[in-house]
Amino acid sequence: METADGRLRVSEALAAFNAVLRGKAGDGAGASVWFKESSARNLRSRDFLAPRAALRAIFANAQVPKDIVESILSLKCPGMPPIHSCQTVPAGLTVQLDRPTIFEQVLTALPVYTKPPLTSQGHCIILNCVPLRGLKDLKSLSLGHLRAILVTDHLAGLLQAQGIDVQLVPAFVNEEIHQFLHQIQVDWPSGSEASQVAEDILALKETLCQCPYTTIIQADQDEIVCKLHLKEFLEKQEGLEGYDPNLDVFLVTEEKLYQVAELQRVARQCTEAVPGVCCSIVHIVNNEEAFQQQKVDLLWRLVTQPLSFTTHQKHLVCGPVKITCTDSCMNAFQYYQLRHSQMYKASVLKYGDLSKDASWTKVISILTSAAIRFDMLSIVHQNQVFLDVEESNISTKGTKGGAFVMYNCARLATLFDTYQRSVEEGLYPVFPQSSELNYSSLREEGEWLLLFNSILPFQEVLTQIMQFLLPSGGIRITVSTQAICKFLIQLSMDFSSYYNRVHILGEPRPHLFSQMFARLQLMRAVREVFHSALATFHLPPLNQI
Repeated sequence: METADGRLRVSEALAAFNAVLRGKAGDGAGASVWFKESSARNLRSRDFLAPRAALRAIFANAQVPKDIVESILSLKCPGMPPIHSCQTVPAGLTVQLDRPTIFEQVLTALPVYTKPPLTSQGHCIILNCVPLRGLKDLKSLSLGHLRAILVTDHLAGLLQAQGIDVQLVPAFVNEEIHQFLHQIQVDWPSGSEASQVAEDILALKETLCQCPYTTIIQADQDEIVCKLHLKEFLEKQEGLEGYDPNLDVFLVTEEKLYQVAELQRVARQCTEAVPGVCCSIVHIVNNEEAFQQQKVDLLWRLVTQPLSFTTHQKHLVCGPVKITCTDSCMNAFQYYQLRHSQMYKASVLKYGDLSKDASWTKVISILTSAAIRFDMLSIVHQNQVFLDVEESNISTKGTKGGAFVMYNCARLATLFDTYQRSVEEGLYPVFPQSSELNYSSLREEGEWLLLFNSILPFQEVLTQIMQFLLPSGGIRITVSTQAICKFLIQLSMDFSSYYNRVHILGEPRPHLFSQMFARLQLMRAVREVFHSALATFHLPPLNQI
């Protein structure tokens, strides 16, 4: 049974299965019993399993009553995929879905499954990439800075894909750094410098002069405007949780006031442009900056009360980045140059001299950007990243990184180009309507693996990442910024295995066309998921590699 948006959901199936077991056992509040299978081996016989050990905790001797099996078979609720069978086996209670029906429902409604879901309107997120502030030149851009920038860029891509208005700050970035960011596919805004917020800074200074928690500093002290007694301020506030207990005296500088003034201006622009909009702020910081940014957070709360958007501040902390070779030390640009050189050499080894083909300049650049993103974003953002920069670990076909993902995306482009050329040559007929295809011909285990593990749950992966938008206690948030990297690598491995094993474009014989078209429609879905996921990294898909 489909939901209002017509989409089948794995999460709805799990919730319904658990409700049947727990409801019949009189334990509606218990933990989840069922889980979704994902390995090719287990998917040969089942799609969901309630393990025998979990059943034993509910039923005597793990014997599931017949009426429960019948209840599962008759489930009809929004988002529930159609069921083929439910049976007890030595491993536990299993469910296998009606696969031909699900293939048809999903592959005749591709945008419903392959495009990010649009969230409710009226939400604006300001992403404050703190490491970008105060950088004077490209040499000062460290690997830690680069990681925070890429986390910010990916978070922006995820939010924008789901219809949320995103504002990136700081608006002004050093021109040399701005050009480098453009080179690695990060489209950072370029704004004018301090003149825009000069008046706001003056107003903030006047507010601080009247603040009971302020001690004014004499003008001869370098750029320090005043002292703020944050400990005293925090002690008198209710509901402010998660701040470091060591916060005490804050020496407020011109640079910190500039940051607050810019944040305040952008937040006001958001709320004035769309009355009633909910405006939230996420500060993306490195470990070493986290303590200072809490001070800036409190400074903004103190000088802008009672403006409500200052209460919607969260902090996302990025762990450090280390080179595995202890004698290696490089900044972000040197790291880019190294990865670019490695990608070029790997491509030359595979394809020969590329110097006469101008199109490869862009391909190598995009491959490098993809490799860097997967290096930095495949690890949970608060954990440390270890970069292996050895030449031997780089190729376009290794299964660990961005180049492998882009390689498989390009293979899909080549597949459809080959089909189109064959149509023009009269070998194959024009592609029929998706509703006219015979989806029962999709019987290869790799075909169900692609649909059940990647196409069907893609939107749910995106939705899970967006859980940080929900109200939560404390000021720190954790966002699964590694989820899309891991999703794309697994999709690439599953697709590569299938593509290497199955000949999709068969002999141009009429009796083979039915299965070929069903497989091509499945490949269309895989391609659209690739494109949608890569768009959250602002990476364009490649047509050759």
